[in-house]
Amino acid sequence: MKAYFGRRYMLSASHRLHCDSLSPEQNRAAYGKCNNPHGHGHNYVIEVLVGGLVLPGTGMVIDLVELDAVVGAQVLDRFDHANLNLDPLFESEVPTTENFCREVFSLVSNHLPAGKLEYVRVEETENNFFECNNM
Repeated sequence: MKAYFGRRYMLSASHRLHCDSLSPEQNRAAYGKCNNPHGHGHNYVIEVLVGGLVLPGTGMVIDLVELDAVVGAQVLDRFDHANLNLDPLFESEVPTTENFCREVFSLVSNHLPAGKLEYVRVEETENNFFECNNM
């Protein structure tokens, strides 16, 4: 039987939604106030859900200390209080929260010591959230 363990993390980061291949008018039409030349910031809430078999020795899907270490090293240390536009992951793509969510999924998934990453959910505002799952 598969079980799941979820954990929430918070970080603050800024970004500017801008695509070099679009004109200034097209960028404003596509991204509105998020195209502000000085960028803007968010207090992101990131949820991570890991699924797998309950390990007989520990009774857990994944050790939360190990999960915290992965998310800390791969996500929080890298992105907290950072400008996403300056990160190499966004060198050739717009740092929308959809793309940010995909990158977080990839970074965490590639470093999990146990279990399978089922989904990452990024809450950008109280009204906007984004989710990537393992399909």
